Amino acid sequence: MGLAMSTAQGEIKRVTTHTLQSMKLHGEKISMLTAYDFSMARIFDDAGIDVILVGDSASNVMAGHETTLPITLDQMIYHAQSVVRACQRCLVIVDLPFGSYQGNSKEALHSAIRIMKEAGAHGIKLEGGEEVCESIKRIVGAGVPVMGHLGLTPQSIYKFGTYTVRAKEEEEAETLINNARLLQEAGCFSVVLEKIPASLGTEVAQLLKIPIIGIGAGGGADGQVLVMHDMLGINKNFSPRFLRRYLNLYEEISGATRQYIKDIKSRDFPNEKEQY
Repeated sequence: MGLAMSTAQGEIKRVTTHTLQSMKLHGEKISMLTAYDFSMARIFDDAGIDVILVGDSASNVMAGHETTLPITLDQMIYHAQSVVRACQRCLVIVDLPFGSYQGNSKEALHSAIRIMKEAGAHGIKLEGGEEVCESIKRIVGAGVPVMGHLGLTPQSIYKFGTYTVRAKEEEEAETLINNARLLQEAGCFSVVLEKIPASLGTEVAQLLKIPIIGIGAGGGADGQVLVMHDMLGINKNFSPRFLRRYLNLYEEISGATRQYIKDIKSRDFPNEKEQY
């Protein structure tokens, strides 16, 4: 597939925040996946994905940490640089990692500017509601697009103590709706909602003018995002209800590796055609 892709708005050569807003307006769902390296990002971009998120989930799936907390801003910039080099069509958004924005709005702006300048990203994502609005206003004021993130916010896992569904109770649901409104008012171009009841995801998508991207937030969201290792079946130890595996790469790669080992041991590889 070439760089341009047919959508409700005609041919798109480069997805922008404006494109996503137009997609919501026209009722076209937004597709989003995480990526962390050049090779996978090139495949996703060629396939026509709308948004790639360079997620702090790299802490888990790339580095093997239990949580997203250990990954640093420098490491996020490294992953983002690799992804940006691969992408000619999609919008590339990068997570601000834990500790790079919570302290104060000046630090948040500095982190966002580093990602934009050093990685060439198209925007940043950060977690939280009312408590990060001052930082969002400052970052947006500097010309950097910001995507919000509410519901289950993995950087706050030690506060929650569990990865269970959020906002099932009315009080927490009202807080989430209020926070979503505040993020929109602060200047976010989009908000990710993670692991909340589908009815609440639909309500927020209908209430807000900006696109709502869901992960375990139901089909009423304006778009969906999954972690690539989960969607492709590379990670076999994670099976939440919201995950649909499109491949079982763990078994396929494992099988190919076993065959490769077997062929070497049996002297079948390399054969005469595979030598100089």
